[in-house]
Amino acid sequence: MNRANLYLHCGANSVTRERVAEVITPPRTESWVPIAHSQLLAGVQESLSRSGLQVVTEAHGLNHDGNRYFGLLQVANGVNPEGFGLVVGVRNSHDKSFPAALVLGASVFVCDNLSFSGEVRLARKHTAHIERDLPHLVERAVGMLSDLRNTQERRFAAYQAQELPETGAHDLIIQALDSRVIPVTRIPEVLREWREPRHPEFREGRTAWRLFNAFTEILKGNLGELPRRTQALHGLMDSACGLFRAGTVYRTEDSEIQVAAAG
Repeated sequence: MNRANLYLHCGANSVTRERVAEVITPPRTESWVPIAHSQLLAGVQESLSRSGLQVVTEAHGLNHDGNRYFGLLQVANGVNPEGFGLVVGVRNSHDKSFPAALVLGASVFVCDNLSFSGEVRLARKHTAHIERDLPHLVERAVGMLSDLRNTQERRFAAYQAQELPETGAHDLIIQALDSRVIPVTRIPEVLREWREPRHPEFREGRTAWRLFNAFTEILKGNLGELPRRTQALHGLMDSACGLFRAGTVYRTEDSEIQVAAAG
């Protein structure tokens, strides 16, 4: 079984699971109900276990005096697709900066690049009944991991098969700028990575896979922004490879699950 080396690049201090459990949760108010970082993490792992999935690699980080938590969990059920592993991103806050959230994606083994797709994304505000609702929402999202694995296999195969001329790559890079995948200051880095990939595995052929990995290599650096940026990147690459499909967003007043349509 391949395992990814998971790294946090969000400015957070890398910590152990035990340190996460030591963070004190602020007292609740009538309208705001924070939950312990460790409670969210434990709930996600328990749901993964019930689905027959094992956490094989993990990384955890805290910043803003422990008020913001970021975690990465690589999961497997005994067999990982060749070349990539499924990753669950978890985050939580005690300073009202963002809701409790979970996003599913992949890590490319050869370069340890992370990308979070839009197939399943869960978010729950810290309001009344979060402790009641969150376990059911996490269970629902985790239950979709098998479908995500199949989707990612098809997606990455399509990226690898799609030839991309220089002009096509340039057009996608400009579209990525318009979609806020990258800032204008990082365009030269993406171009260098596209033209001269640092990993030999991506030097064969000019394909969408090569450009995708050029982007994800350069996007390392901010885990807080990575899910939004790589979800937008997948949208661009899927469209270029004929895989674009509309998604469905299930919302209530306090929570959201985004699920892409099967394609």
